[in-house]
Amino acid sequence: MTTKIKTRFAPSPTGHLHVGGARTAIYCWAFARANKGEYLLRIEDTDQKRSSDEATAGFFHDLEWLNIGWDEGPEFQGSGGGENGPYYQSQRLEIYRDQLEKLLEAGMAYYAFETPEELNEERKKARSEKRAYRYNRASLGLTPETVKTFLDEGKPYVIRFKVPDGGPLTVHDSVVGDVTVERTEVDDFVIFKTDGFPTYHFAVVVDDGMMDVTHVIRGQEHLNNTFKHILLQDALGFSAPVYAHISLIFNPDGSKMSKRDKDKTLRKFVKEKNIDSPPHGCISQESWEAWQSSKDMQLGTHDATALGKALGVTLPEINVEDFKSAGYMPEVLMNYLCLLGWSPGNDIEQFDADFLVEKFSLDRIVKSPAKFDRAKLLAFNLDALQKLTPEEFEPKLLVWCQEYAPEFAALEQFSLFASANHERSKTFRDATITSSFLIEEDDAITWPESKPVKKALLKGEVPGITRMPAIIEAFQQLETWDAESIDGCLRTLAGDLAEGNLGKIAQPVRIAVAGGPVSPPIGDTLVLLGKKSTISRLDACMSAFANHCES
Repeated sequence: MTTKIKTRFAPSPTGHLHVGGARTAIYCWAFARANKGEYLLRIEDTDQKRSSDEATAGFFHDLEWLNIGWDEGPEFQGSGGGENGPYYQSQRLEIYRDQLEKLLEAGMAYYAFETPEELNEERKKARSEKRAYRYNRASLGLTPETVKTFLDEGKPYVIRFKVPDGGPLTVHDSVVGDVTVERTEVDDFVIFKTDGFPTYHFAVVVDDGMMDVTHVIRGQEHLNNTFKHILLQDALGFSAPVYAHISLIFNPDGSKMSKRDKDKTLRKFVKEKNIDSPPHGCISQESWEAWQSSKDMQLGTHDATALGKALGVTLPEINVEDFKSAGYMPEVLMNYLCLLGWSPGNDIEQFDADFLVEKFSLDRIVKSPAKFDRAKLLAFNLDALQKLTPEEFEPKLLVWCQEYAPEFAALEQFSLFASANHERSKTFRDATITSSFLIEEDDAITWPESKPVKKALLKGEVPGITRMPAIIEAFQQLETWDAESIDGCLRTLAGDLAEGNLGKIAQPVRIAVAGGPVSPPIGDTLVLLGKKSTISRLDACMSAFANHCES
């Protein structure tokens, strides 16, 4: 009987879902679907200091947004369930202890009582002698009586796995091929920590074995860990799954695409601008000082976002939530992430989830690192948005605005707002950026004396600002305030005042109402703004530039 394929995605909830983790999840999902298998989600939360319920919930929402629901695992909005739970490692401690007892009774694991200071001294000694550090098995030589005495005294301990004697260790990997190391390269590693929780190595082996995982697809940073895992699998009597270690994702400059990239961006800006305190109301002084006290200290996601916004710094998108909030479509991000290490062949780059499932196989995953090209992703998103019909675009934009720009979702003429911005938007956020003036108060509009503003309003034989009284008068006389009437009025004004050059009329109007040279089509812009606000802003602009005309 053929074993049913089961993959798993097992994130540690220590922050938002990184795009590298998302790619792993997509590959696990696609491989399971392609082989009519099952896709399992497990939460590896044994690092109690760094794990959080908030991050776990964030993972669930991110995976749901990407439309890669799981067959087995924590229950969330229709995904999950199963008979192999609990699916949180922190809830499986008794299971791990039962498996640990088997190793202790068989003499394949032992208590180790060295303090962190003693181990650090051993590491220093190894460095001074220019040799690789290996645990010296000092605790393995303790008598059972001594071990019992130490335990009775409450002396802190860890439990180490006793690496059995033997020949070289080989990991058979579907992506990188066979990888072999000498057994002496693996010393007796810790499998239970002083806090009573298992280490990643022990928990992951027990869980994969007891949950019948057949294929482990994960990042290449875990490849060296796999030698420890195959030793534990053999000791505990579990079959080794098929391994596929996928390449890392790098930035275009060759640096690893890391969660720290946001922190680096903020620190660089703060240093270059000699900023010594946070802008008011952005983050607390306490958080600022803690962040500045050490390069190893990172701001939380909320604080980093708030500080970036207050400083006017655009932070790089790193996590799935970053791309979602930036206005990318989930199917586009999924498509692009698949290409970072896998290809369907025949120079096909843009495809949907059904195509992915049909074509996905491990033998088309490449070894070489992938570079994250944001410009290419943006081009993919533009293509996808342009393929949407107006009837498809509007509800998608509305859903995004409801979550990230509720003031736009509340616009009375949202349908017009959507249609006016469809063709010009590369992301959903673009629609709000180029239309930000719609939600500002009339008296909050300002006009920076930039080159486009000066050209439209102040320069030329007949500066645009001098035509403003005639434009205002014509608008005041318009009985019907719709795009057709407004466009007709502007064409008439162009014929009367600018020798038919519509730009010499429309652009000064656009700048006057929007505060800059960019907006949706002028007729739609003025309809969305309304007649009263349009005239009010034209009046204010005329007053602001009354004495600034240039020849």
